Amino acid sequence: MNFPENLKYTKDHEWVRVEGNDAYIGITDFAQSELGDIVYVEIETEGEELSHEEIFGTVEAVKTVSDLFMPLSGKVLEVNPALLSNPEGVNKDPYGKGWMIKVAIKDLSELNALLSAEDYKTLIGH
Repeated sequence: MNFPENLKYTKDHEWVRVEGNDAYIGITDFAQSELGDIVYVEIETEGEELSHEEIFGTVEAVKTVSDLFMPLSGKVLEVNPALLSNPEGVNKDPYGKGWMIKVAIKDLSELNALLSAEDYKTLIGH
């Protein structure tokens, strides 16, 4: 299982990649493997200002639907358009082409509450 060191993680299994004042957000390799084959990603929050831990969308796998939680407060700038026609991209490349949203970070200090790769591995027992 893959846990890139340059990312931050949440207890809800989202990852965050910071680029300046923006962040790319998706679900972790662990989360996608637990969900199984992802068949649909629904994110209708583009353009909205959301707070930390608010739901920004859902991901549907063959047997379950899971909410997606904001790891940081901010405005959803973009939803990954590739996921509309290719939701399985989350399974194939969760940290790359399977990213879900791009957010303008409202408060950079919120990054301090996120988990490092080591902390996340401990959380999930790896």
